Amino acid sequence: MTRWTPDPSFYPSPASAAAAPAEKPAYVAAFDRAGQQPDAIAVLDTDPDSEEYGRVVGWTELPHTGDEVHHFGWNACSSALCPTAPHPHVERRYLIVPGLRSSRIHVLDTKTDPRRPELVKVIGPEELGKRAGYSRPHTVHCGPDGIYVSALGGADGQEGPGGIAVLDHTTFEVRGAWEADRGPQFLAYDFWWHYTQDVLVTSEWGTPSMIEDGIVGELLLGRRYGHAIHFWDLAKRRHVQRVDLGDQHQMALELRPAHDPTKSYGFVGVVISVEDLSASVWLWHRDGDAWAVTKVIDIPAEPADPADLPELLKPFGAVPPLVTDIDLSVDDRFLHVSCWGTGELIRYDVSDPFHPVRVGSVRLGGIVHRTPHPAFPDEPLAGGPQMVEISRDGRRVYVSNSLYGAWDDQFYPDGVGAWVAKLDVDPEHGGLVPDPRFFPRGDEFRGRRVHQTRLQGGDASSDSYCFP
Repeated sequence: MTRWTPDPSFYPSPASAAAAPAEKPAYVAAFDRAGQQPDAIAVLDTDPDSEEYGRVVGWTELPHTGDEVHHFGWNACSSALCPTAPHPHVERRYLIVPGLRSSRIHVLDTKTDPRRPELVKVIGPEELGKRAGYSRPHTVHCGPDGIYVSALGGADGQEGPGGIAVLDHTTFEVRGAWEADRGPQFLAYDFWWHYTQDVLVTSEWGTPSMIEDGIVGELLLGRRYGHAIHFWDLAKRRHVQRVDLGDQHQMALELRPAHDPTKSYGFVGVVISVEDLSASVWLWHRDGDAWAVTKVIDIPAEPADPADLPELLKPFGAVPPLVTDIDLSVDDRFLHVSCWGTGELIRYDVSDPFHPVRVGSVRLGGIVHRTPHPAFPDEPLAGGPQMVEISRDGRRVYVSNSLYGAWDDQFYPDGVGAWVAKLDVDPEHGGLVPDPRFFPRGDEFRGRRVHQTRLQGGDASSDSYCFP
C-alpha cells in the first residue's frame, strides 16, 4: 500500500482535481431490502468510448446478508497531501463500505482489477462497539490522518450518542472514538470539515430506533428528529457551538462545505418542514467569532390528489420535495439538490452562496409523476434522483434512486426499482441533459436497490483540499 511518490489521484487543489483525467469506472452500493441476498458493490463502465458504456461490468458480493450498505468512501484521498498531517505515501486503493443495519464495515481492494473489487477485511460490530463505542456506521470520509466513519448509535444496543469513529489508514483497525468532548451533541448523521481552519461540522438525523422502520409520524410531528448542526475544534476534538435551524426543520442531513480551503461556508440540506412540507437548504458561515446559518433555498411541496399518494401523505394532499442529498461542484459554483419525493434534481448557481440562482432541473420518477427517462419513454420510473455524485470537472452528474430501505417502502410502496442515470451538463446554458446511452436499471442490479455512487479517482463529495 506504501508508495514512493504520491498517488496521482491525490490533488493539492480543487483546480488540479478538476483538470485531471475523467473517471472510468464508477462504484455503486447495491443492497437487498429483504436481506435474503448479500449486498454488493456494482461497477459501472463510464468510458463513453467503451462498448460496455453505461452497463454493469463488475459485481462484488459481500459475505453476509442484511447489511444495507450505505455511504461508502475511499481509504485515502487528496487530504493526504495536507501539510499539517501529511501521509503522501498512502494510496487511493480501498473502498470502505459500511453496513447501516449490520454495523459491519467492509474493506474492498480495487487495485488489482478496478472492475472486480476484492474483499480483504470485514470489521465486525463487536470491534466497532468495543473500540469506539458506536454502532450503525453511516458515512465514510478520508481524512489526512485516518479514515473517519460516522455512526448513528451507541454500542451494546445503546441508542446513542452517535458520533465518529476513526480507522487506521493502513491496517483498518478501529482506533477509537474521535470526540474528546462532545458537549451537547447526541444525534449524529453527516460530518465534514474546513480542514485548514481546524473546524469540523456535524449534522443530525436520529437514533437507530428513530430511523429503523422509516419515518415515525409521532416523532416527526413532535419535532424530535435532528434540526441542528454542530461545530467542533478539529485539532482538539472538542465541541464548540450548536446552531439550531428551528425544530420545524426536521432532519438536517447532508453537509457540503466549500472545496476552496480559504472559504468558510458550506451548505446543509433539510428534508422537511412540519409546517408546510417544504424542504430547504441552509448556508453556514462565519458571524464574527461565531458560526451562523441562513436559509438560502426554499422548495415548496406540490399539491396532489390524495388517491395518488402513499398512506403517509394522503392526509396532506401534497408531495413533499424531500431533499435527501445535495452536492457541490468542485469549483464551488453549482449546487445540485435532489428532491426525491417530487422526482426532481435542481441545479443552482451558488457563485454568491447567499443568493443561489436556479439554472436548471431534470425530472425522473417521483411519487406522483413517475417521469420516465427521455430515452425510454414507455418505462415509468419509481424513486427519484436521490444520491447525487458530480465528476471532478463538473461536466457529469450521476444520480441513483433508492434512499433507505424503510423510506423506499413508505413513499414508494409499490416498489422503488433500481436505476442509475447520468446527466450531462449543457456547456452553453448550464442545464442538465440525461445521457440516452447511460441508464443501467432493473435486472442489471440483480434484484438489489442502488444507493451511493463513487467515482474512480475521486469526485465532488469524496475529497478535501488544503491548497486553493
